[in-house]
Amino acid sequence: MVAARVRPFAALLAAVVLVAVPATAQAQDPVRIAAGVSAGGVDLSGLTVAEATARLNSELRPRLARDVVVRVAGKRFALGGATLKARFSAAGAAKQALAIPASPAGAHNGGASYGSQIEIKVAHAHLPVAAFAAHVAAAVARPAQDATLTIGLRRLHVRRARLGIAVDAAALAKRIDVLADEADAPRAISIRVQHTRPQVNADDLRIIHNTVITIDKAHFKLRLFKGLKFRKAYDVAIGQPAYPTPVGHFMIQDKQVNPVWSVPNSPWAGELGGSTVAGGSAGNPLKARWMGITNGVGIHGTGEPWSVGSAASHGCLRMRVPDVIDLFPRVPVGTAVLIR
Repeated sequence: MVAARVRPFAALLAAVVLVAVPATAQAQDPVRIAAGVSAGGVDLSGLTVAEATARLNSELRPRLARDVVVRVAGKRFALGGATLKARFSAAGAAKQALAIPASPAGAHNGGASYGSQIEIKVAHAHLPVAAFAAHVAAAVARPAQDATLTIGLRRLHVRRARLGIAVDAAALAKRIDVLADEADAPRAISIRVQHTRPQVNADDLRIIHNTVITIDKAHFKLRLFKGLKFRKAYDVAIGQPAYPTPVGHFMIQDKQVNPVWSVPNSPWAGELGGSTVAGGSAGNPLKARWMGITNGVGIHGTGEPWSVGSAASHGCLRMRVPDVIDLFPRVPVGTAVLIR
């Protein structure tokens, strides 16, 4: 009788033990991240915090270490990803992912929504970015080129202006800073250059050098250019070998009609040296018009028209009276003069 009563109790005790074992095992199973939750583009569904941390580190850190490539003006520049020293908290993101509810019923728990994408907060070093952007800007930059004029005896040579190019280093640095903090973004940037305008173009030269005179000593020719184009040639006399006409770049300093002759203190002037001779008088060799160039040397009419086409003066440029009268109104003060 006693033995029969023990068997049911033992069976009941065994059943209780069998039921309790699964419950203990279930309590020890680690908590896992809900399905549909990701961080920085990395799926963390079903992972523990430790597993999620490891996955984020293994997938995101290589992405953040990639080079940033900038293409501009046909050139390629690369910023080494290691120099950015990108950093983020994989563990923090994994814990935040764990807080996302497993079903829509708890969708507003902690302000997170079901099936969320966790934003990875990345930080990086900014000084290398600024230095790199400045390097790109300096390597690409080309200053604007002003139009220039080269005066030749027979023609004027104009080199046209050219636009410059520049890169906004500050704007480029900002774009790289944004890109450096996005692990899943492409690491390539294409930018357009800015164009800078020259200060002087060919039209400006036509105004600045509207009138140019050249003196060809070897051929006794004065050539007049207007608007950078040849207009007319005149015969002239130049200085004697003992009193040569100076060579170089000059400009018209002053102009006079029937000029007064201030006789230089030179041996060739004789007793007239240091005196003045009234304009228009018979004894004044400066006939009709005067266009001063430099140090008492100028262009003037002559009473000895047969001397034109030879080296006959004391340094000045002689012209026939009709020619100097024709030239005079065409040549303003400030006109560029090349003598060679």
